[in-house]
Amino acid sequence: MTEDAGNDERLASRTLGESGPRVVFVHGLFGQGKNWTTIAKGMADGHRVTLVDLPNHGHSPWTERVDYLDMVRMLAAELEQLGEPVTLVGHSMGGKVAMQLALRRPELLRALVVVDIAPVEYPLQGGRTDDPDEEASPFAAYIQAMRAMDLDRLRTREDADAALKEAVPSRMVRSFLLQSLVREGLSDQEGRPAPGWRWRLNLELLERDLEELRGFPEPPPGATYDGPVLWVAGANSSYVLDRDRPHMDALFPATRLVRIKNAGHWVHSEQPEIFLTTLRLFLERVEAR
Repeated sequence: MTEDAGNDERLASRTLGESGPRVVFVHGLFGQGKNWTTIAKGMADGHRVTLVDLPNHGHSPWTERVDYLDMVRMLAAELEQLGEPVTLVGHSMGGKVAMQLALRRPELLRALVVVDIAPVEYPLQGGRTDDPDEEASPFAAYIQAMRAMDLDRLRTREDADAALKEAVPSRMVRSFLLQSLVREGLSDQEGRPAPGWRWRLNLELLERDLEELRGFPEPPPGATYDGPVLWVAGANSSYVLDRDRPHMDALFPATRLVRIKNAGHWVHSEQPEIFLTTLRLFLERVEAR
C-alpha cells in the first residue's frame, strides 16, 4: 500500500496491490477514497487499485469553488502520473467526474465503470420519478445537520451519531458521513493536550455550491467515449431511470447496464459481494481484449 498527498494541487490517494492492470476508484459527495476499501481489497491480488480523494473531501486540498471541470482536471493529472490507461470507477458525483473525464481525456482510460448516476441534470428536490410524494433530495439537510453539530462540546462518536439521527435516519448513511469526522490532538489555552473534532469535508463550500453538483457540463461538441462501459445501478434507486438510457447511449455507445437487486444508491456498500463479482467479470472481459 502506498500513500500520496502531494502538493497543494495534487489529490490525495492510496494504492493497494503490487502488480496487474490499474483500476482507479472515485467516491461520491461526502465520501472519500477509503469508502472503496472493501472492494479494493477484494481486487488487489491481481490489480493495482488506487483510491482517490476528490477536492474538498478526505485528505485532498480544499478549493475556492465546486466545479466538475476542475475536478476532471485534477483527476486527469493523477491518472497521467500512473503512466498507463486505467479502468476508472466512479460513484454518484464521482461517476459524473469519471464520465466527464472519459469524454475529454479518453486516452487515459481503458474502460469506464459508472455507479448509480446518469449524465443528466438532477433536480434539487425530488422529481426523479412521477411520484408526487417523492422525498426532497436529502443532501442539503445532511450538510445543515453536520454544520449544526457543536464540535467543541462533542465527546464521543456516539454523541455525533445521535446528533445526526433526526436529519439522517439511516444508520448506514450516518456511518458513511461520520467517516469524515476526525478527532485530533489540540492544545487548550494553558498548552495542555485536548481532543478536538473536525470535518474533513469543506461543508461551507459544499453547501454554497451544492446546486452545481446537480448538473452535467455540456461535453465537447461531438464527444463520445467508445471504450467499454459498465453502468451499475441499484434496483431500489431512482438515480438511474429508463429515460436516462438514450442520454447514456449517445455519449457512451458501448454501455452495458446492470441493475443490482436489493440495493439503493450506495450499491457497493449495500451489496459489496455482488458488486465485486460484477466488476470482476467486467474487468476479465476488458483485460482479455
